[in-house]
Amino acid sequence: MNAKLMTVHDVSKLTGISIRTLRYYDKIGLFPPTEHTEAGYRLYNEESLARLQMILLFRELEFPLKDIKGILDSPDFDRNKALEQQIELLELKKAHTENLILLARGMKMLGVKYMESKNKTDFTAFDTTKIDEYAAQAKASWQHTPQWKEYEQKSKARKEDFNVVGEQMMEEIFGEFGKCKDKGPASKKAQDLVKKLQGFITEHFYTCTNEVLSGLGRMYAGGGDFTANIDAAGGEGTAEFVHQAIEYYCKKCVKENRPF
Repeated sequence: MNAKLMTVHDVSKLTGISIRTLRYYDKIGLFPPTEHTEAGYRLYNEESLARLQMILLFRELEFPLKDIKGILDSPDFDRNKALEQQIELLELKKAHTENLILLARGMKMLGVKYMESKNKTDFTAFDTTKIDEYAAQAKASWQHTPQWKEYEQKSKARKEDFNVVGEQMMEEIFGEFGKCKDKGPASKKAQDLVKKLQGFITEHFYTCTNEVLSGLGRMYAGGGDFTANIDAAGGEGTAEFVHQAIEYYCKKCVKENRPF
């Protein structure tokens, strides 16, 4: 075997990506092997690993797999330009995260009084407009028309009042969760609501992968204002019920090998 080639097990060990995920990436044409052995085993060279690095960078920025493939396969793909855009996006995400941390610390110390004192009852701390706009423009520069259409569609959604969006999520989703607690977290109604919640967050705030969704579920049931607000919308115990429904949903996705 060529010493410069790595097996799928070697790549998995090096990157921390599961063998199943690497095989799925191959299946959809995102990360094909450099060649195969006579026995059919996948082999990868340094050029392939460089492509995987780009894939991981785009995944960190929550780009869908189909978009990543289109970007990397485009004849106009400029690696340096992509890295510059990724750095800019990471800087924007860093600033956004720092604002959220500041808000969370203030709420921890003062609760709702902090939000009222800072005039932050309008959910603007959760606004990812700058990130979304830059990401959309970057996508448009790589894949042109399809991404620009997506950008225009999401631009319209960003004009919505964040207060209204937050109230809508509480009433139409968490309120409905409260009505089906007796059916159990694995019920079709509860699982449909989890899917609806994930789509709602993706549409109005940020891309809600299953990993992000799982983290939100733990936060919902972790006590504090989130738990109190969700329980207020759906009745006592709703936040914990939502958490259980989300965990069931995410575990089922893993079991059924549904990528996110």
